[in-house]
Amino acid sequence: MLVIFHWRRDPNLYAIKVEFPTAPKSSWTGLPVASADEWAADVASRLQEELDTGLVRRSRRMIRDGYVLLDTHDAPDVGPAGFFISSVPLDDVVLSPVPSSRSFWKRSYVTFSLGSPSASVSRPASKAGSWLAKAGMDVTIPRQLIVEAKLACWLQARVNNARGRPVVGHAAASWEDKQHTTVRLDLVHIQPGVPSEVRDALVRLTVCEAAEAGALHVVTAIDDPELHRLGFRPVNGGGLTLHTSSAEPPSDSTADA
Repeated sequence: MLVIFHWRRDPNLYAIKVEFPTAPKSSWTGLPVASADEWAADVASRLQEELDTGLVRRSRRMIRDGYVLLDTHDAPDVGPAGFFISSVPLDDVVLSPVPSSRSFWKRSYVTFSLGSPSASVSRPASKAGSWLAKAGMDVTIPRQLIVEAKLACWLQARVNNARGRPVVGHAAASWEDKQHTTVRLDLVHIQPGVPSEVRDALVRLTVCEAAEAGALHVVTAIDDPELHRLGFRPVNGGGLTLHTSSAEPPSDSTADA
């Protein structure tokens, strides 16, 4: 059986193969099921858990009849060995309100101290990513994007240990247009001595974040041969572009990055 679905605002149409049952039991838990409806509900629950834990991001992909067939067999980890990548937390940072419902940042984040209402505090954008700055990384661009209400995503790479330290890189991207169809990769950086796979993973996951937020393209002025290997292509007027839809052609000579 082929289950076809959309994921969040991603422009791709995805599909995954599900084997029909050969016995009245769950393929997920192994427990008995009493009906086809119960089996289908069990499959739906398993798929939801897989999707919530990165099924789309970690699967191998094959284009088939206009949809993207996902295969998790022997799929590589989304992060390189020895490192993990996550969003830079902004829960206690003052974010400028963005009227569009398609924005990542839909709320004003404020943390409150115990005591009177006047004790409520929130960090200004100038303090966002302070640990990255302390590690010697330039956070000027993402902080400015927060102020301008244009930040699409801000990712950080850390060593995968009990402390999650040190931080070894980060990437930031912004909304290029008011319609939120295009995301610009503004920054990607790794510290000296860090494997290039970490940089690649930061870019790949930035593209995933953009696609899941509804972006159709990712553009950048960063001129790096490694980006070509990740699917970016030159465009007229300079810069590179990448279609977030896997069904789109690999290059677009008329685009303007």
